[in-house]
Amino acid sequence: MLNTETKKLDYTLKDAAARQEFVTELLPTLTKEQLNSKKYMEILADYIVSAMTPEEKKEKLILTDNRLVTVNKRETSFQSLVDKFENGEDGLWNLMIENDKNVLLTHKKEITKKDLEEIKDLNDLKESIAIIEKMEKAATGKKKFKLKKWLIEMHQEQYIIKDAYRNAVTPTSAAIKNLTKARLNEEITIDEDGEPHSNCLIDLFNPTHISALLCNYSALKEDCWGNFSWDFWYLMEDLDVLVDDTLREKYPLYYKLLIYKIDGRSNAEIQEALNDEFGITYTVEYLSSLWRNKIPKLIAEKAKENYLIWYYTYKEYGKWKRCSKCGQVKLAHNRFFSKNNTSKDHFYSICKECRNKKNKEGVN
Repeated sequence: MLNTETKKLDYTLKDAAARQEFVTELLPTLTKEQLNSKKYMEILADYIVSAMTPEEKKEKLILTDNRLVTVNKRETSFQSLVDKFENGEDGLWNLMIENDKNVLLTHKKEITKKDLEEIKDLNDLKESIAIIEKMEKAATGKKKFKLKKWLIEMHQEQYIIKDAYRNAVTPTSAAIKNLTKARLNEEITIDEDGEPHSNCLIDLFNPTHISALLCNYSALKEDCWGNFSWDFWYLMEDLDVLVDDTLREKYPLYYKLLIYKIDGRSNAEIQEALNDEFGITYTVEYLSSLWRNKIPKLIAEKAKENYLIWYYTYKEYGKWKRCSKCGQVKLAHNRFFSKNNTSKDHFYSICKECRNKKNKEGVN
């Protein structure tokens, strides 16, 4: 239980009404400092909201309209997956922009051995997580699903426990807040080769920027939640969509790798998890390269393709052609068709995607 001594939320209570009653009984025991802490109150609110059924949310029994919008946003697209892992990331990251806007630096704060030694509830929870993880690996079907869901909640709770005990504000959080409140004025131009370029402080055409956003995903999303007037909120929403479009179906292994990294797992743990799920073993060095280089580049390229399709559909009349192989109509652009100076429109009749598939089949 979360009281003045243990400060631990009772996650054995599974319905919102029971948790609301628990919090009601708890409030008189809190200190004035705790009652005036916005972060502390948000933890209690999320503790209740996370147990609500979809029907209760629709009826808005304990939610204001504004908070309901925030809750619904947390449960959509790629964000819904990451939210479940969000508190599994080891603390906040320090994100700063140097004079060169292309260089973004990060630093990670972990749950330390000292934390486990000094916070008994945290140590007990870690031991329980280890036990449940062994059970989850051996389970199948519905039981496996329930255990996995339970593990997600337990991973979330360990960081809530640490926050409740330490309640420390680090300089890194100020850097995050300054960044997320920044105005992101942007002008996009298309060069003579047909490639889009952005002059924004942080843009999704830049793999380095995407890498930094992904590394700091949890802290950035937390600070942006519900702030619909902030440019950064929309930037992170665009990133969610891009991740889905780029990785979920075409690169499922990369998608899982991204989720695991945001969850705060080590490369060795990810290596084992990917081997169990996909039967593929990558070196930890290669996994790190995928996370820092390959995945951000794929997402940046997808962002450029999406912009070009939008621009030549709604802003300027573009040239389009049908692929003679798959029959799809695509933008007549070097990103979708390879150049062929002997043809009338200077592009091959078969799109790049079909040509790549054909080449792979030839190799096999």
